[in-house]
Parts: sequence; C-alpha cells; structure tokens
Amino acid sequence: MERTPVSSSNIAAIGYEPESGVLEVEFINGAVYSYSGVPLGEYEGLMSSDSKGKYLHANIKGRYPYSKL
Repeated sequence: MERTPVSSSNIAAIGYEPESGVLEVEFINGAVYSYSGVPLGEYEGLMSSDSKGKYLHANIKGRYPYSKL
C-alpha cells in the first residue's frame, strides 16, 4: 500500500485502501500498524486533523482491529 507522508511528531506516513477499509499507519520509529474496517470518513478525519496522533488515539485505536506489520 502506498503511504502518504504526514506532518506529525509521532507518525511518518498514512495509507488507506477504500475498497477494503484498511488503514496503515507508519510511525517515526519504523513500526507499521494495519487497522481493518476503517470507514473512509475516519481516514479523511485523520488526514485533515491538526494532530494525527491525537486523532488516531481518540478515534481509531481500540475501536478497530489491528495487526503490527
């Protein structure tokens, strides 16, 4: 999946597949997490938020199943 670099103190890049609802988050430390079943609106909210880390923590972590890649 292609990831888009983002401006964040903790997140390096974010990718999303609308057909499958898979969201990939690449952290600055190199870890990559894949979240499944994420609606397009959540991805759009994440990408437009002023703080990607805060949005991820408040709206995605703990809400959607994930795996570390």
